[in-house]
Amino acid sequence: MRDEDLILRIREHPGGFGLNGTYHSTAMFIAGYDFARSGGVLRGFHEWLSVRAGELSSQHWIRRVLLEVIPDLRFQGFEQLRLTPEQEKESVDHLLSSVLEFLAVREDLRELPRMYSAYHSLISSVYDCDEKSE
Repeated sequence: MRDEDLILRIREHPGGFGLNGTYHSTAMFIAGYDFARSGGVLRGFHEWLSVRAGELSSQHWIRRVLLEVIPDLRFQGFEQLRLTPEQEKESVDHLLSSVLEFLAVREDLRELPRMYSAYHSLISSVYDCDEKSE
């Protein structure tokens, strides 16, 4: 099964994968799937999120994607995360859409190098600024 197919099936039938429709369960499932595939599913996802946002970040993708949907959320771990049903749905939809969008880039032999080039430009702009200020 292709990675895209799995994400589409999760979107259509989350209960079939033991998911309860929450951001936490969905993000943990995707993280576990990525781990089981030796990090190959989401390799480049962090960089892609940076390029999409136009800024570098050290935040883990789980937190970063959630904050794209709810920017004013004070995320202090899943134990304390309390989202409304609407926020849960919007967050899960955004996560799955983001992963699908990234997977399309990852599979495109033209787009993937462009993404990494854009990421390199982001990094270079930070380091070039550091060197100029010295």
